[in-house]
Amino acid sequence: MRTPQQPIGSGFGERSTTAEVLAGVDLAGRTALVTGGYSGVGLATTLALAGAGARVIVPARRPDVAHAALDGLDGVGVEALDLEDLASVAAFADRYLATGDGLDLLIASAGIMAAPLRRVGRGWESQFAVNHLGHFALVDRLWPALAAGPGARVVAVSSRGHRFTGIRWEDPHFTSGPYDKWAAYGQSKTANALFALHLDALGRDAGVRAFSVHPGVIDTNLQRHIPLAEQVAMGWTNEDGTPADPDAAKSPQQGAATSVWAATSPRLAGLGGVYLEDCEVAGIAADPLDMATGGVARHAADPDEAARLWELSARLTGVDAF
Repeated sequence: MRTPQQPIGSGFGERSTTAEVLAGVDLAGRTALVTGGYSGVGLATTLALAGAGARVIVPARRPDVAHAALDGLDGVGVEALDLEDLASVAAFADRYLATGDGLDLLIASAGIMAAPLRRVGRGWESQFAVNHLGHFALVDRLWPALAAGPGARVVAVSSRGHRFTGIRWEDPHFTSGPYDKWAAYGQSKTANALFALHLDALGRDAGVRAFSVHPGVIDTNLQRHIPLAEQVAMGWTNEDGTPADPDAAKSPQQGAATSVWAATSPRLAGLGGVYLEDCEVAGIAADPLDMATGGVARHAADPDEAARLWELSARLTGVDAF
């Protein structure tokens, strides 16, 4: 592990909100793209960036739902995009590049968690496909727009769930042996962190910096694949579906704050490739198996693993503009 995972004294913390991290920040004239930007933390991210003056593009698998959620917001546009479908990713990127517009901020917020086994794309396990491979192909294809500006930032929304496992190099798509939905989720979140790490190494000479973030625990639709009984057994909720510890969860505005801070903070100038949580650069996790404590696991902050994942992802998707 050779990344600068050291806190920088941001002045923000676990309960900081998007409004607080954007205080005094003017994003007028800047263009942002937020996948998943019409629900949960993604919606809070869209609202914050648009409120600070940015033009925000929200690619959506369900454009009708996105239009309904974002109706009436000035400077926010919806475009069709399905991260499971490489043809859809390519079509969206081609449409965007044809406009000749640059892209200043890209926040990869869309994702699924603990989903049952489902094959998508070229036979890929769905969590690895949606959370990582689709975003890999999207960023890669949009590279000309990212590199055209004076200093774009890419933010990959990871999770503390990355600690469940590193990349399953011998069987990333669970084609042999039993399927474990939490291992699949953990692998995809490790992939988010490693993707940002290597993208930053490739992009920094062009002024493009990348970060990964843990948004925190937020009660959103992300938990839709987890049965109530399982959530109760894990201590997340009560049997009536209410939060077991209401004070433990962040609001969507608090959950989105780290992504927004990563995308806009001048304090991060000259940094990149690092994993962030609670609006701060995270340290290395002292005990990755202790999910109550912060920090990034070493396997998600390893440049060699990041380069290996990039090679695998380029081979799987057939996309590599670098």
